[in-house]
Amino acid sequence: MKQFFSIFILVITFSCAPIYVNYDYESDTDFSTYKTYNMFPEMQTGLSELDTNRLLNTIDQSLQARGYIVSETPDFYVNITSSEYQADRGNAVGVGIGGSGRSVGGGISIGIPIGKANINRELVFDFIDAKKDALFWQALSESSFNPNATPEKREERLKAIVTKVFSKYPPEK
Repeated sequence: MKQFFSIFILVITFSCAPIYVNYDYESDTDFSTYKTYNMFPEMQTGLSELDTNRLLNTIDQSLQARGYIVSETPDFYVNITSSEYQADRGNAVGVGIGGSGRSVGGGISIGIPIGKANINRELVFDFIDAKKDALFWQALSESSFNPNATPEKREERLKAIVTKVFSKYPPEK
């Protein structure tokens, strides 16, 4: 039973790929003045239309749960951009041939990558002051991405990203 429990914990731990988030903001910003928001009019997310809709719905739910209101004349705009990249493979097997003699030596080594490369997605969340037309808060998230995931898994992953990103908004002074 102990062995089963240990294996179960390992599977749960490794099945949840981490989401990394970096934050930046203008230190002199009074975040309490922002009450209304809207999406940036010319937003080009770089996601599919379905993933964009999933992400925007999740953002709306998260901001409205925090008391923000969608407005045609918002205090700030939300802009999102994304990019995908192939992560470096960290695992490799080295195969080598070598020989040596008293004064002669040589060798050949070849690294063979193991497994397939991971695809990661970077999402950048920009909050732009509507009156000043200036960026005042930004979050950059990086996480693994499975292009073959089901719609349910995609939505679940985007919700996890938004939850992690907005966990530090507004920033504590």
